[in-house]
Amino acid sequence: MYDLLVVGAGPYGLSVAAHAAAAGLTLRVFGRPMASWRDNMPGGMFLKSEPWASNLSDPEGRLRLDAYCATRGVTARHGEPIPVEMFADYGLWFARHAVPAVDERTVTRIAARPGGFEAVTADGETVRARTVALAVGVMPFVEIPAPLRGLSPALVSHSSHHGDLDRFRGRDVTVIGGGQAALETAALLAEQGSRVRVLARAEQLSWNDVPPAWERPWWQSARTPHSGLGCGWRNWFYAERPGLYRLLPEPTRARIAGTALGPAGAWWVRDRVEGSVEVRLDHEVTAARAVSGGVRLEMAGAESFETEHVIAATGFRATRDRLTLLSGELRGSLATVPDGSPAVGRDFESSRPGLFLAGLVTAAGFGPAMRFVYGAAFTAGTLVRGVRRRLHTGVPVGAIPAPAPDRLGAAQTVRH
Repeated sequence: MYDLLVVGAGPYGLSVAAHAAAAGLTLRVFGRPMASWRDNMPGGMFLKSEPWASNLSDPEGRLRLDAYCATRGVTARHGEPIPVEMFADYGLWFARHAVPAVDERTVTRIAARPGGFEAVTADGETVRARTVALAVGVMPFVEIPAPLRGLSPALVSHSSHHGDLDRFRGRDVTVIGGGQAALETAALLAEQGSRVRVLARAEQLSWNDVPPAWERPWWQSARTPHSGLGCGWRNWFYAERPGLYRLLPEPTRARIAGTALGPAGAWWVRDRVEGSVEVRLDHEVTAARAVSGGVRLEMAGAESFETEHVIAATGFRATRDRLTLLSGELRGSLATVPDGSPAVGRDFESSRPGLFLAGLVTAAGFGPAMRFVYGAAFTAGTLVRGVRRRLHTGVPVGAIPAPAPDRLGAAQTVRH
């Protein structure tokens, strides 16, 4: 039986595996390395985060993105976006140097068993481990607006469903959303000759500013420090102190989740959108139906129209119920917080002893950093310390613990 099973081989899974391997834990890692970056992002996209804020995490901090870029004869510079293809290749390089051999088979089911957990692969192999780190990324949590659900994938898709956009050349496409995914997707569509428009609920688009120089007068740095999530003390707190963020009252965390780092386009995509892409602001789809040749969209307070395809760049909703990889019994036993995501403790351990979570699914507890690659470093070190602590406690892993008050004194905010 392994000490740890890591399910998922994106930035969070690979970082957790690197720290676990360095700690001497016996582990297995399952997943296609950097799968969503390789398969679900069209060529021509760039990282929105700064290169220095896009490192995967190894304990010694040697396998940074800039170190990989140097092997390619490229300099990773502040203020210069990195192509997603290069970032995906960086992740593969990181895996080769920091992680035991990754098993690329898909894990289809995880269930609790006496003394730990059992994982079943797509071809039927069973693997046992005393603890599990679930780092499944964002794909299980795709969110499509209710009026569009139920329509054929030939008519409606999510922005994360496209490894390329070639099939939309010369076609009429409507992109829904006002954030980076929507705006960059629309720019790429326009540049390849598609007829494209963006529908956004907001009354105006938000654009991130060009980042200030890395080296600047001390008083400017003191007033608006750089952070992995952007400039400013609030962003610095979200990026650098996720452990303290978790101690904030639940209503405060809920407010931040709904307002901090909201939909915005990167500064370097703005010129590719303005003047090239039709943007319809204050537009919300209220109903949609299939018609000959495409989809008819009904608007609140605006005329309906037809389009050949709709791409919903409408983000992700990381709730417990979407963790269908977990057996029904295991999934149903997890405590949740008010937004429906699983509750996690200070070490990213769920309410089921031995089951740890990483990535977007922990953002309600640890804050906006968990929505970005930057959060992987804090997560990996903290989570692996939690695994080691769990392996050395007397509490049976996989067992359903007796109900107890929340350690933060806020049991009323956690429900089953």
